[in-house]
Amino acid sequence: FSLQVATVTEYGAFIKIPGCRKQGLVHKTHMSSCRVDKPSEIVDVGDKVWVKLIGKEMKDDKLKLSLSMKVVNQGTGKDLDPNNVSLDQDERKKRTFRDYTSQKITLEAVLNTVCKKCGCKGHFAKECFMQPGGTKYSLIPEEEEEEAATAEHEKDKKTNLADDSSKKRKK
Repeated sequence: FSLQVATVTEYGAFIKIPGCRKQGLVHKTHMSSCRVDKPSEIVDVGDKVWVKLIGKEMKDDKLKLSLSMKVVNQGTGKDLDPNNVSLDQDERKKRTFRDYTSQKITLEAVLNTVCKKCGCKGHFAKECFMQPGGTKYSLIPEEEEEEAATAEHEKDKKTNLADDSSKKRKK
């Protein structure tokens, strides 16, 4: 249908349906095959546009009509998607999207691994780069582990100092 734009909002345009007071919404995602940020850049109130009815639903005892401009040639009014193939693809895309941002990836399996070759944590023997008799390398500990290691190191120092002083007395 070639219909007149009644109002333009930030999310789309309402189109007058002749012969009734009802209006249909062309959401900004259905205005063009390109991304539309501001519907007012595409249509103005009073413009004649070609639309296709793509959906209707009852909400709070009101009929809501969904219209599309992107599946209709705006020059001739020809239906570019007579079998609703692109509409079905759009729907499938919406359904298959999942938000994985809340899932954290943990590397505990590797981090807690002890190398059989050098005895350090954080890598496997096949990935070990220690040469026989060479320096040992391990992962830098996390802050919590670091604090615990520092506290243990301080305790070791005190024990060593006590051992050293007892050795000195024996001489």
